[in-house]
Amino acid sequence: MKNIYLLNNLKFEGIKNLEVFKINYLVKQIDLSKYDALIFTSKNAVYSIDSFNKEWKKIPSFAIATKTQKVINKLGGCVEFVGKSGHGNDYAKELVPYLKNRKALYLKASKTVSNLIEILKDNNIDIDTQTIYETICNEDLSFQEFEQNSIFIFTSPSSVECFFRKFKWHRSFKAVVIGNTTAKFLPKEVDFFVSSSTSVQECIKLARKL
Repeated sequence: MKNIYLLNNLKFEGIKNLEVFKINYLVKQIDLSKYDALIFTSKNAVYSIDSFNKEWKKIPSFAIATKTQKVINKLGGCVEFVGKSGHGNDYAKELVPYLKNRKALYLKASKTVSNLIEILKDNNIDIDTQTIYETICNEDLSFQEFEQNSIFIFTSPSSVECFFRKFKWHRSFKAVVIGNTTAKFLPKEVDFFVSSSTSVQECIKLARKL
């Protein structure tokens, strides 16, 4: 049985967690009364805004995928649209017809890899942004040796960056990545497989087959 490491804190039976990064919420003073659409590309942004401004629940939310939708619903928000593709650039194009003649706010991470903002602005969408969380490498994580043939599941560019800041790659290892954007951040020597959808569960299914 090969060891499978998931590089975040989500728990799954038979899967080991390697928490290579942490999420910091950034508290901001935001006048949400100006907006009639909130754009989310991560559940972390939902948790962050909910931690310091409950007014977001009154405004229609647009979620990139069902995972984010479920968090919005759980916290009492109102979901108007859920993206089909799960990818930032495609999601932006999906949003265009819904955001015409509206004032939108994109609640985002300090680092983003998609061109969502540019795509919406190019389509004459009135959009503002606020950075309300950041991903930082977990400096408290102890160095460890991994078993040969281990499989690592990378769920974001940050997970790639933080893993390789602390650990070395062995040629017997395999990587499973949640999407093509994350794959682009892997070093060239890494043998990787891309999940069929941007879902941690699908990544785990793929890892178990390897």
